[in-house]
Amino acid sequence: MARIDFVTLEAADPQAADHFHHTAFGLGDRVRVRESDAPSAGFRGFTLSLLVPGPSSVDALVEAALDAGATTLEAPEKSLWGYGGVVQAPDGTVWTVASSSKKDTGPASRKVEDLVLQLGVSDVAASRRFYTERGLTAGKSFGRRYAEFDTRPVKLTLNKRAALAKVSGVPADGSGSHRIVIGGTAGAFTDPDGFVWEPATP
Repeated sequence: MARIDFVTLEAADPQAADHFHHTAFGLGDRVRVRESDAPSAGFRGFTLSLLVPGPSSVDALVEAALDAGATTLEAPEKSLWGYGGVVQAPDGTVWTVASSSKKDTGPASRKVEDLVLQLGVSDVAASRRFYTERGLTAGKSFGRRYAEFDTRPVKLTLNKRAALAKVSGVPADGSGSHRIVIGGTAGAFTDPDGFVWEPATP
C-alpha cells in the first residue's frame, strides 16, 4: 500500500516558513520546507488539514497559528460536519483546522489525529484512477466531487478545485508553482494537475 511520508513546502524564506509550521503546529518531519523562488500567484490548488479531537483543540491550534504570524481566512465556527476554521501561513500555505465533533469531550490539546493533504483537481474521477493505478488505496469516494486515500502518515483527498477554494475562503484562480512536493512510496511522477511526487528519503 502506497503511503505519503511527508510533504515539502517550497518557500522564498525556508527558515521562516519552517519556524512557523513547527511553532504553530508541531508536526515534526511530516512537514518539511525547502527554498524556492518559482513564480506562484493566487490559490496554489491545495490545503493542509489538521483533524483534532474537539472545538477547544481547534481554537488552541488556530490561536497558536495566529500568534506565529498566520492570518484568518475563515474564523472557527460550527457547521453541518463539525467545527473548524482556516488560516493562511506567512509563506502562503492554507491550513484548515477541524474537528468532526461540535462539543468537547475533554480538555483542549495540541494533539493532531490526522494530517490531510487536500488536492484541488480538475477531474476527481480521472485523478482517482490515476492514483489507484500507482498503488494508492482508495477509501470514500463521491463520484466526481471527492475521493480519499489511506496514505498515512499523511492522508490524501481529492476535491474539485473550485469547491476546495470556496471552503477555504479564497478565490479559485491561481497560476505558477503549487509550491509543494509530495514525498511517498509511490515513486516519482507528476499528476494530471501538476502536483509533483518524489520518493521519500530520510
